[in-house]
Amino acid sequence: MQKYDFIVIGSGPAGQRAAVQASKCGHRVAVVEQRAVVGGVCINTGTIPSKTMREAVIHLSGYHSQGMYGGNFRPKEKVTVSDLGMRVNQVIKTEADVTEAQLARNGVEVIHGQASFLDATHVQVNSNVATFQLEAPFVLIATGTKPSVSPLVPINGRNIINSDQVLQMPELPKTLIVVGGGVIGVEYTCMFAVLGVRVILVEKRSRLLEFADSEIVEALSYHLRDRRVTMRLNEEVASVEEASEGGVIANLKSNKRIFGDALLYAVGRQGNVDELNLPAAGLQPDARGRLTVDSEYRTAVPNIYACGDVIGFPSLASVSMEQGRIAAGHAFGVKIHSNPATYPYGIYSIPEISFTGKTEEQLTEEDVPYEVGLAYYRETARGQIRGDTAGRLKIIFHRETLEILGVHIIGEGASELLHIGQAVMTLKGTLNYFVETVFNYPTLAECYKQAAFNGVNKLSRF
Repeated sequence: MQKYDFIVIGSGPAGQRAAVQASKCGHRVAVVEQRAVVGGVCINTGTIPSKTMREAVIHLSGYHSQGMYGGNFRPKEKVTVSDLGMRVNQVIKTEADVTEAQLARNGVEVIHGQASFLDATHVQVNSNVATFQLEAPFVLIATGTKPSVSPLVPINGRNIINSDQVLQMPELPKTLIVVGGGVIGVEYTCMFAVLGVRVILVEKRSRLLEFADSEIVEALSYHLRDRRVTMRLNEEVASVEEASEGGVIANLKSNKRIFGDALLYAVGRQGNVDELNLPAAGLQPDARGRLTVDSEYRTAVPNIYACGDVIGFPSLASVSMEQGRIAAGHAFGVKIHSNPATYPYGIYSIPEISFTGKTEEQLTEEDVPYEVGLAYYRETARGQIRGDTAGRLKIIFHRETLEILGVHIIGEGASELLHIGQAVMTLKGTLNYFVETVFNYPTLAECYKQAAFNGVNKLSRF
């Protein structure tokens, strides 16, 4: 029986950050990882592969140059799955090495094998070479998620795939059906559309990305349609089958039939908890394998914490890291301050979307008097230089106090540009900050000043 102060199950963003935080507090920490390499879903099958693939798509398609040299500009005539996978594998290896080095540098012991609970303080690990038991007063579950499955969709890893299998396709399809208009479905829809694949996106809700600002989503939808994406909203898949002549047929509940060369099923993800023997620890996940936690990320069993995608929304690597840090701090009596109200959201569509704070819909529902300032990339010199006419930046502010209530951006570099607005929001800044601040010229950051002037001009009408 090996004894520790803290056992972390899973080495993704939440587990990694929690382990490092606990170690920095002077405690003996073990991380149990079922894969042969560290990094969890984020590095090996999720965030890092998909975002690297996106970058490869943008580079190989000449996306950035098309605004300057025309929509037909192509630096590489025929892009293959192998082209995309080459860069992805390089980045995965580097990121796994960096994570492993960071854990080792902080004195965290990594144990490879499948963890399962014996009780609330004892964990059994089954590895390829041995079975052994660990004990600790505190345990953190950070096992992430896996793609959801449906009996209606027979995944075969070839032409009917989930998001973990995209790079396993033998070749790029000419036509792709994407089922699911959430973050994963939208991101892959954008990538394939930019590569010239005809994409049909099926979503049972009336709009994409229902948690994001409707105006920003409307702008993204426009660009998807401009890339010849067909969006089947308010539609649900009844069954999927392979066509006798090759390809895939998706039968919709509305009696429509959609044909494609391949189908990507991206309807949600399931908590990766099946092998943990949670009942032995006194825990019961919900129907989607998610665990319920309090504000300090404690589960129903006080000494067991859970963080990251396994607890559900927002399922962002950045937020998962912070959750892990907070949970470890709480376990060992270290007060960590964090403000979820200003957490940033990044959706790596093409163009990308990023936002923080409230949406117009939320503020309207809350009866908050607000106004909006807008700026467009195309109206900045930097936007013209880059050939980026798609982007826009939106500041939502309180009409009376001028306090920044939300920042929403669509356009390349949105996830980087957002942090300026996030910082001002965190410090309770007002619209006057952007009016009075000088930004480098030419930059996209000037959009903040332009949006602020736009907002001030609207107030002057009253």
